[in-house]
Amino acid sequence: MSGKIDNQLFSAHEHALDHEPCPQCQQGQLLLKNGKHGPFLGCNQYPSCDYIKPLHQNDGHIIKELGVPCPECGSELLLRQGRFGMFIGCSGYPECHFIQSPNQQEPPEKTQEISAACPECRKGSLTERKSRFGKVFYACDSYPKCKFAVNHLPVAGSCQYCGFSLLVEKKKASGVVYECASRRCQKIQE
Repeated sequence: MSGKIDNQLFSAHEHALDHEPCPQCQQGQLLLKNGKHGPFLGCNQYPSCDYIKPLHQNDGHIIKELGVPCPECGSELLLRQGRFGMFIGCSGYPECHFIQSPNQQEPPEKTQEISAACPECRKGSLTERKSRFGKVFYACDSYPKCKFAVNHLPVAGSCQYCGFSLLVEKKKASGVVYECASRRCQKIQE
């Protein structure tokens, strides 16, 4: 058994429920749509047919059985709807905790520690992190005591204008520049 999941499942997950006949008008097909209260199934004959079926926002609501074995335990994988959107989870839950989101193609990388001390608390060091949207940022590892964070690669050094003890590296069309990491200063170094 291979340890990989067929990535076509993720590209096709939005169309997993297409082609289901509408129970109200019997002519249309149900399509997965998104509204202000979350995803729902709606008839493609709208507005002549106003049938909708909400997909409940409770954690782990099963949408479809995928017929693919779990790479950890071998049980069948399920397409589920959770609080934060669709995900693929093991049918063997709670014994098996395998979960994979549609935009997670490979296991997350370990965070790497940057060789720069936190300029705010002076106790922690800056660590590479990822936001829930996958964007990389650098924050103090003493969080939540220290909330210092920058969006660009931190570089050890002092600002020649204000003396702040950290610079950040920014890539521009003209090349790489170093800028003061202080939100008050943010001047480009020469």
